[in-house]
Amino acid sequence: MTSSSAAATATAEAADPAAAPYKPYALAMTLNGHKAAISAVKFSPDGNLLASSSADKTLRAYSTASLSPLHDFHGHSQGVSDLAFSGDTRLLASASDDKTLRLWDVPTGTLLKTLHGHTNYAFCVNFNPHSNLLVSGSFDETVRVWDVKSGKCLKVLPAHSDPVTAVDFNHGGTMIVSSSYDGLCRIWDASTGHCMKTLIDDENPPVSFVKFSPNGKFILVGTLDNTLRLWNISTGKFIKTYTGHENSKYCISASFSVTNGKYVVSGSEDKCVYLWELQTRKVVQKLEGHTDAVISVACHPTENMIASGALGDDKSVKIWTQEKE
Repeated sequence: MTSSSAAATATAEAADPAAAPYKPYALAMTLNGHKAAISAVKFSPDGNLLASSSADKTLRAYSTASLSPLHDFHGHSQGVSDLAFSGDTRLLASASDDKTLRLWDVPTGTLLKTLHGHTNYAFCVNFNPHSNLLVSGSFDETVRVWDVKSGKCLKVLPAHSDPVTAVDFNHGGTMIVSSSYDGLCRIWDASTGHCMKTLIDDENPPVSFVKFSPNGKFILVGTLDNTLRLWNISTGKFIKTYTGHENSKYCISASFSVTNGKYVVSGSEDKCVYLWELQTRKVVQKLEGHTDAVISVACHPTENMIASGALGDDKSVKIWTQEKE
């Protein structure tokens, strides 16, 4: 632990004597297998699987228990930018520079459907909680909503005036949030496709990432000015700012860690993973080990485990766990 993060921890404990001391994460495993940059890492909702997508045109799934590879998913003709698990973990959706989304059967690794419609790179994808719908964002500046069963496009939202960098459903499946290089985050009514709210900051930096908080009342927003912000959706104001990491070039994902205290976790262009205490906004740890920018992070739903993926000089997925007592 660096002296500054030790000091931050000590300060946090002094401020709240009841707070349990922060337990640091340590590198548990490095997964090599992709032949180019990692673009995304995600845990399945039940926590049993981890999947990664890559510029090498493939996805890989691993068992979380053994961290052994289960399947490679081949079929995209260009690099894959994002992936998402369905709620029951049976399906994986992927978004690719070949402009398609693909739906894969997780148990067998087979391709089920190819979804055509985007006219430029498909960049981001997520399922709704029921997993009957899929939302995607693209460099064609649209957000599309798809029917999972038929593979048909149900809605095309003329969402932004620049590439769409992230899309997410809230936990009830009633709202979609999208972000874009145009500097906006927009909240959409999932059933009608109407824009309910546009969140805009005075500065207007390109928005590289967005995701709903677990309770759906806030959104975590990453911008290319080295900043993460937590926005209150109902007031349309941001309430917390997280800084210290580097993010001015890439669409780096962030996440909420809720298994042992509440933290915000993000990748960074300085090759580290950052953890902030959600409330105090203090950096509690910087995970070092990757040899290129960390583009994606994911937090296990029930265990104290973080996955991270890095760009092409590294190409690895790393698993970090809290040191046992």
